[in-house]
Amino acid sequence: MQDAKNDQHQTQEQQYGLKQSVSVPTRLINATRYSLQGLKTTFRKEQAFRFQLFCLLIAIPLAFVIARTALGVFLLIASVVFVMIVELLNTGIEMIVDRVGVEHHKLSGRSKDAASAAVFLSILTVGAFWLFVLFSGAL
Repeated sequence: MQDAKNDQHQTQEQQYGLKQSVSVPTRLINATRYSLQGLKTTFRKEQAFRFQLFCLLIAIPLAFVIARTALGVFLLIASVVFVMIVELLNTGIEMIVDRVGVEHHKLSGRSKDAASAAVFLSILTVGAFWLFVLFSGAL
């Protein structure tokens, strides 16, 4: 009876992708490893992400020149990192859509367009932050 229950439980874990319980340190180590793997893969495969990293490397010293306060420096750098985060999400969405099927489908196109629009809006937000800090004199 217990074996049948275990078999059913294992089947549900496999069917629904449920994960085993692991210790908190093990979970943190695994999450960090997977995150670094995702950054590495995205850097290697996505030109837009490499360009955004290049922009970040330029933005860091430039933020210290432009901003007058620590908060201003933080906002300028964080805004560029925000674009990179949105680009990672966009890349993930594109990969999932492509995995489902590479043939053109209206919903696949809409999904990719929406993810691309999110990147576009995040870039506009960066521009607004940088212009505000540059010209406001407050930060």
